Amino acid sequence: MAPARTLQLQRISAPLVVFLAVLSVLKTGNCEEQVPLILWTSEGTSVPSQSPPTAGHIVGQQQLASYLEKALEAGPRNVVLFLQDKMSVEDFTMYGGAFGNKQDSVFPNLEGALRSSSSPLVLPAVSWPASNAVIGQLQDQLETSPLYMDPETLSQLRLNTSSPALLVFRLPYGMGADLMSAKEILSGNDEVIGQVLSIMRTQSVPYTAIYTALRPSQEAASLSVEASLGGGRSLLQARGGYRERGRERERQRKIKEKAGIYGPVEFKEGDNTCILLWATGLSVSILRSGRWEDHNLTPSTFGEGVSPKLHGSSCDKTKARLVLNYENVLGHRSFKLIFAMSQRHYQVSARRWFTLDAVELEYDGTKATFNGSRNIYAPAEYSYRCESVTNFRWPLLVPRSSKDPANQWRVSLEDFQIQGFNVSGGEFSYASDCAGFFSPGIWMGLMTSLLMVLVLTYGLHMIMQLHTMDRFDDPKGPAISVPQTE
Repeated sequence: MAPARTLQLQRISAPLVVFLAVLSVLKTGNCEEQVPLILWTSEGTSVPSQSPPTAGHIVGQQQLASYLEKALEAGPRNVVLFLQDKMSVEDFTMYGGAFGNKQDSVFPNLEGALRSSSSPLVLPAVSWPASNAVIGQLQDQLETSPLYMDPETLSQLRLNTSSPALLVFRLPYGMGADLMSAKEILSGNDEVIGQVLSIMRTQSVPYTAIYTALRPSQEAASLSVEASLGGGRSLLQARGGYRERGRERERQRKIKEKAGIYGPVEFKEGDNTCILLWATGLSVSILRSGRWEDHNLTPSTFGEGVSPKLHGSSCDKTKARLVLNYENVLGHRSFKLIFAMSQRHYQVSARRWFTLDAVELEYDGTKATFNGSRNIYAPAEYSYRCESVTNFRWPLLVPRSSKDPANQWRVSLEDFQIQGFNVSGGEFSYASDCAGFFSPGIWMGLMTSLLMVLVLTYGLHMIMQLHTMDRFDDPKGPAISVPQTE
């Protein structure tokens, strides 16, 4: 038995042995807070190798950015990012065929890519907030927007080495009542990786590939094991009951919303309210395959009994930041809608004004930014209100640049009101409306009045041009004779 195991280890490439060995010594207690990250380059591409961290060390966001920067400085700048919803080291130790633990590995394409790469980089423990920021870090280093693709779309795309590209392939991860479901999904993801790498080879374009996840899967795996052993049956039943009660609360909330007006979103710093937000409609849309996909955020933000998640929000005397956190928005597990405001003194008007500097969308590590400071502003002691704030119909929000991902998004705020400073008593201050003083109705009235004044002036001018006769008939005297021959 021992010689057979030794022979099997000899068949595994050196990078893969190091990778699986590091995975085997990690502590189980830390797996719930970290995800692995694997980086490799295309066959025939030579880049300087980087030393992986010591066993048990968790790579943070700054250290991960340093690894990526060094890899992209010397390696290809066409990046293929395989971003899985969930992944933990147990997925490799259970299904990767490590040390004879499993006879059939579900990662043949990944293992083949690691064998062919001259300098693969394996980071077994990356904090999942850092892995969430991978897209943003790559976007900043490559100075290009991410392209979310699938193998069919990639086969129609023509890449070149002169301009960098960031290609993102989202991979699913699901856990059912059967442990084999995870194995089948991982095997399917590996097939997708193989298809993508095959297409890249046919185009003869060197690339840098990264395989990581947004969240660890340890928690989901533990629940599945518990369910398979029979200990999780009551827990799953209870969770089902929670869902039923949740649907009932949602139905009651909608009934109450139809009957009355709900309150604004309120963020407090200590016991004092410092930011208020209200709208009758809040929705976002993304452009995919030539059509817009909409998602209504109003039920998750406003309403009786609705408490939106505001972690990340902050406020002080000069800056305010309201962060609305959502889940599962248009296929993005993590989604944030951020309102960034500031106030300062303007010497021209001799008073303080506050502006809505930016409206930001953060989703799975990508950031889309709309500038709003040119159109959305009000005196510092007032709130700001507008019937419609959008970036596509009479836009008040403008994408930061032509390459910003905001060009693929639409944001719509109906009957919008916001105040980030000088909030008193938890209520909005006097509202400065976006409609100017000279509304269309006022302009129409002014133009009509001006036309009438011009007509009256012309009439008075014509009347003033009339001259009276200098001679009149005297009934007692001779008649005036007017010669007809002249």
